[in-house]
Amino acid sequence: MRTIAIVNQKGGCGKTTTTVNLAGALEADGHRVLVMDLDPQAHATLALGIDPDELDENLYEVLAEPGGESQLASVLVNVSERMDLAPSSIVMSALEQKLAAERQDTRTQRLTVALEKLGPAYDYVLIDCPPNVGLLTFNALRAAQEVIIPLEASFFAIDGVQRLLETIGLLSDRIAHDLEVRILPTLYDGRTRYARQTLADIRELFKDMCFDTVIRQNVKLREAARHGLPICRYAPTANGARDYASVAIEVEASPPESTLDVGARDALPELREVLVRFSDSRAGDVRIAGDFNGWVPDKGVRSVIESEDGSRVWTKILHLPPGTYQYRYVVDGEWQQDPVNENTAPSPTGRVNSVLVVR
Repeated sequence: MRTIAIVNQKGGCGKTTTTVNLAGALEADGHRVLVMDLDPQAHATLALGIDPDELDENLYEVLAEPGGESQLASVLVNVSERMDLAPSSIVMSALEQKLAAERQDTRTQRLTVALEKLGPAYDYVLIDCPPNVGLLTFNALRAAQEVIIPLEASFFAIDGVQRLLETIGLLSDRIAHDLEVRILPTLYDGRTRYARQTLADIRELFKDMCFDTVIRQNVKLREAARHGLPICRYAPTANGARDYASVAIEVEASPPESTLDVGARDALPELREVLVRFSDSRAGDVRIAGDFNGWVPDKGVRSVIESEDGSRVWTKILHLPPGTYQYRYVVDGEWQQDPVNENTAPSPTGRVNSVLVVR
């Protein structure tokens, strides 16, 4: 069971949007998902169509009351075929005062204990954290193995995330608990030079910590929340649905612990060196992903960047056994097919993938 905390002390950056819509995309891929709403504003609860005022119990009873950790299963609400919700309400804002007399290491482990008692009932647990680094967020970080930080493409948001990373690092050292942290650029408007430059700055600063997917501004995401549905169910062809489907692919392809069977390498057939080229005068960052590298952009790929007739040319060097492969480019955070390859095939998500045949 992979537990992922969605964290940022800045409000309005897309934490709840990411929690709910990534959960929906993972469920659409066949996974069992639990959404945990730790924000007293209960936005994730509302975004999944549940009115917190109509519930008799929520996570407060689990985290505040003695022995409440064993009651987590009883407060869960089923919201769709393979998704459950641990709801929140405004009463969660009183939790820190309620637990003030407890030892620090005890009160920040309540959520960890509750999930342990729940058992491996889910493939993914996504925790929507409040917009601060307080007791509820500390509980989420101790319970999680992974952290996703939604980052709005703006200068001040970048500064805030740098400080948040320092806080997470200090916490990890103090409790001897490693966290794999990834940055998800959100609220991106590629029509503006400012947004494109800020995205380039984010990638340069955080490098491999960044998702290759970028969440574009999309009014359908707000509409979906108002209707209490993940975007993949409300508007499956919208940009927001496609973006979060791409995030789900990246998450699925990169678990915190590698499951690669090293012994199987000896059975691989002879590899061919394959060169794939992409040219664009406007692009700042180009990567390639396909079924040959688990759809993790540029994993196992060597890149050579050159200039040619005023354009930048990316040469992607792959080493593949003979076979047929599907792939796409990630250009400045947006997935697209190869513009010079007419050989294509439909993907399960409704997109069109380019096809590469290695003889």
